[in-house]
Amino acid sequence: MSQTAEPQNIIDLVNYQEGSVVSRTLIKKKTGTVTLFAFDQDQALSEHTAPFDAMVYILDGKAEIIISGNSNILEKGNMIIMPANEPHALKAREQFKMMLTMIRS
Repeated sequence: MSQTAEPQNIIDLVNYQEGSVVSRTLIKKKTGTVTLFAFDQDQALSEHTAPFDAMVYILDGKAEIIISGNSNILEKGNMIIMPANEPHALKAREQFKMMLTMIRS
């Protein structure tokens, strides 16, 4: 995506795809990234860690985000910080879209 100074509807920048997780990187810099995701119902990302803090903001739907074994249910408008080096996993309780902002410094 080219960076423009034009307003855009963020929820329309990534679309659901049956049986899939779709991602679209909006900003990719040495200091961090902003990526949109669309998860179809029951799709998931298995437990993993990242060396950087990350913020998840739910744009649509409902997600379960597990951080260090603690389950969190997030809906449209909710956000959560996933701390660096803490194991985390995501699962779509229903279709959901999220914006992931990762800070690398």
